Amino acid sequence: MSATPLPGIGVKYDLTTREHQHLSVIAHRDGARTVNVYRSDDPDACAQSLRLTVAESAAMIDALMPDHHSPNLLHTTDLGLVAERIELSAVSHWNGRLLGETRMRTDTGASIVAVLRRAEAIPSPAPDFRLAGGDTLIVIGTREGIEAAAEILGRE
Repeated sequence: MSATPLPGIGVKYDLTTREHQHLSVIAHRDGARTVNVYRSDDPDACAQSLRLTVAESAAMIDALMPDHHSPNLLHTTDLGLVAERIELSAVSHWNGRLLGETRMRTDTGASIVAVLRRAEAIPSPAPDFRLAGGDTLIVIGTREGIEAAAEILGRE
């Protein structure tokens, strides 16, 4: 399986089955999923596309692998909090800028609790922490706060 980030949309996962059937799933940021099945005689031609709501995709995820969630989604709670990974693009507006300049917590209510950079994890980065393209930010907040954070961090 391969994963391809789709900026502003989510992540596309491609899989070729043992029977050489090409499938893809687009994991949208809002939790919805689009499942695509491609023709066997033309792997670039989509034969069937199925859009699943958040509830339908959650039911499908539970059916396929209980307790499994998107690789970007780290954890959810009954309190409505979500922890998610958000990658900073190399061409991001925030590349080289200070974390405090994002006004993340003030504007979204979401908090950046760690930054993953290469093989290093930086826990609890301070406002004077300098962001870099390729950083993966661990963000905690409500679903709405996470989505707003992703929009801010996706700015080029």
